[in-house]
Amino acid sequence: MYLLSKFQVSKSNYINLLIFLIPVSFIAGNMIVNINLILLILLTLILYGNKVFKIRYFVLDKLFFAFFFLVLLTGIINDYYFYSNSLAWKGYFTTIIKSIFFLKYLLLYIVLRYLVETNTLNLKYFFSSCTLMSIFVSFDIIYQFFNGTDIFGYEGIKNKLGGPFGDELIAGGYIQRFSIFSFFLIPLFYSNQFGKYLKIIIPILFIIFFIGIVLSGNRMPLILFLFTVSLIVLFQKQTRKYFLPSIILFILIFSLLFNFNNKVKYNYMAFYTQISQMMTIVLEKDFSSKRKPPYLKEFTSFHGTWLMNKYIGGGIKNFRYYCHERSDIDKNSKFICNMHPHNYYLEILTETGVVGFFLISIIFIIILHLTFLKKYFLKSKLNDNKIIIAFIFLFIAEIFPIKSTGSFFTTGNTTYLFLLIGILIGLARKDILIEKKY
Repeated sequence: MYLLSKFQVSKSNYINLLIFLIPVSFIAGNMIVNINLILLILLTLILYGNKVFKIRYFVLDKLFFAFFFLVLLTGIINDYYFYSNSLAWKGYFTTIIKSIFFLKYLLLYIVLRYLVETNTLNLKYFFSSCTLMSIFVSFDIIYQFFNGTDIFGYEGIKNKLGGPFGDELIAGGYIQRFSIFSFFLIPLFYSNQFGKYLKIIIPILFIIFFIGIVLSGNRMPLILFLFTVSLIVLFQKQTRKYFLPSIILFILIFSLLFNFNNKVKYNYMAFYTQISQMMTIVLEKDFSSKRKPPYLKEFTSFHGTWLMNKYIGGGIKNFRYYCHERSDIDKNSKFICNMHPHNYYLEILTETGVVGFFLISIIFIIILHLTFLKKYFLKSKLNDNKIIIAFIFLFIAEIFPIKSTGSFFTTGNTTYLFLLIGILIGLARKDILIEKKY
């Protein structure tokens, strides 16, 4: 009996090690993220077998199955289109292959649900890793700011700093996505040891992450970071006392950085100019204007591309191909045909059509109902409800409709989103199962 119990513990340790390594793998690159992801899925299936697939499925799961089936279907149809039109430059069967590999996120969702619902996953390790890696990236950016290069020798690009990500300017987005978990680490897992120091630790962490994001030059992650922190502070009674100090710290730090550093000033003045231009164009309804900022040009480029495949889309990661096939655009335009329209919903609309857009919208609404509305506002007294809060608010920030984003179908973005969703639904369903049991 002792040996069996010890074996069960060791099995969970392997799983939790891979969960711990997820924030690390995001820094190492997409290949390592994929390896970590595949190892997590395979190891869970090897250790727990077909029990993984015996979770209780409900309407949300059926919608997920429908969405992934649509991805496969549109991949087949669009590869046939490219093949029949002899577009050899695109490559044959690439969309089908990408669609098949995309199925791993459905497996990730099922695996994470199983691990959470069976109490196999110890989220303390994930929260700890998120905290350590967010601190590391923030300090690396600060070091890069003063030294000219980060600890790996990477230089900044123009007015932005990439830290350990090199010329991939996503450091601010990384901090925004993972740093929020650090505010919950001590209250949830180490309150006995360090709870009395929270008044000092929380503001220090806020300062470190805030400076890291500002110096990175990533403007949208800064907005989302402040948005998420504001939600936590306002909605959580125990954190409301930090509201005024947080506001004061934000104004003070940003004012200092803005007024005494030209790179920071340039980045945020340029951002302000772009937002002002976009608002003016929208209010005046002058979408033909040549003074469109880059992001608005990319946003509006989706419409003509979407019209080419309105109902089931052009296949994942095919925006760039169909956009260039349009007859209504200047082929030499610098901004019109990017790799994607820089918004999750517009990309989903163009690459999976109206059907895919409808499915993913319903999925997101159900998740919000099941977690934010049902679990948060009903004030369940179950212990796990505190753990779910960070995932809820980060999910809201991730699916915010009008923000500029990377591609929905890239490794980093999809892994992060399904990581949130899998754990979110697992926690919510675990509560439901407990409530039904008792």
